[in-house]
Amino acid sequence: MAALRPAPIQTSPMSENPLTNPNIAHPAVDDAAISLLIRTFYERARADELIGPIFEKAVSDWDEHIGKISDFWSNIMLRTSRYDGRPMRPHLILPLEGAHFDRWLALFEATARELFAPDVADAFIVRARRIADSFEMAIGTQRGEMRPPRHSLRPL
Repeated sequence: MAALRPAPIQTSPMSENPLTNPNIAHPAVDDAAISLLIRTFYERARADELIGPIFEKAVSDWDEHIGKISDFWSNIMLRTSRYDGRPMRPHLILPLEGAHFDRWLALFEATARELFAPDVADAFIVRARRIADSFEMAIGTQRGEMRPPRHSLRPL
């Protein structure tokens, strides 16, 4: 009797796409690109009238925060496993509403599009939208509200 062999894994173009498969890194994304995006974005976010005051109250050491967020994004984009924190927890205690997430994403997306080619920017934006939805829904759940995803379902 012949040994049973598992069938080879079939891949499709969608499963090999860094936009649709979060386990695949975009080849143009590296730690330098992540650092540039995070530093540029937070300079803008800190100066923003809506979300700047929230960041200024929540963050006491900006160098530490930038490093931690860069590690978080390196983990997301490159699967480096450098981030070992719990990102949801600090956000649950902040007075965040939908408008804050909308502004965060608008600044993040504009920064990504300014700094990178469209396909690289899209790789960051797809994940940022998923993160925003996840955080916004968790905050709603903590407040006893059912919030549907608002960002990740929009076309790029």
